[in-house]
Amino acid sequence: MKMNSHMQAALQEARAAGARGEVPVGAVLVAPDGAVVARAGNRTRELHDPTAHAEVLAIRAGCAALGSERLSGYALYVTLEPCAMCAQAISAARIARLYYGASDLKSGGVEQGARVFSHAQCHHVPEVFEGIDAAASADLLKGFFAKMRRP
Repeated sequence: MKMNSHMQAALQEARAAGARGEVPVGAVLVAPDGAVVARAGNRTRELHDPTAHAEVLAIRAGCAALGSERLSGYALYVTLEPCAMCAQAISAARIARLYYGASDLKSGGVEQGARVFSHAQCHHVPEVFEGIDAAASADLLKGFFAKMRRP
């Protein structure tokens, strides 16, 4: 199934981010025809940029490739529930569908925490599909943080 293959690509980006010492989160931007337009993993540490989350990097790359600030009709696959900053970027880019894996009880901005899409000030609300390969996404994160806590 296409949806699963796109989440697998996001998981590959997350694994690559983890291997670079970044929090293992990956994102893949998909065109209406199913073509992958952009893919990214977290690079906050590498770029010394707190906004260099996987979602933001994929949105930036997709907008640059299209020459537009709007991604109407596009889908974004992310391994972890987007934070409030990323949810707002998703809204601003007018992404049509958001698919994500693990919920983020601490920093989530979609179904947890800020719930950006439920506010009246949110100009665009994508369709949201949660729990796609959630166990694989959560396992990556748990493994990464367990390694960080070891002496």
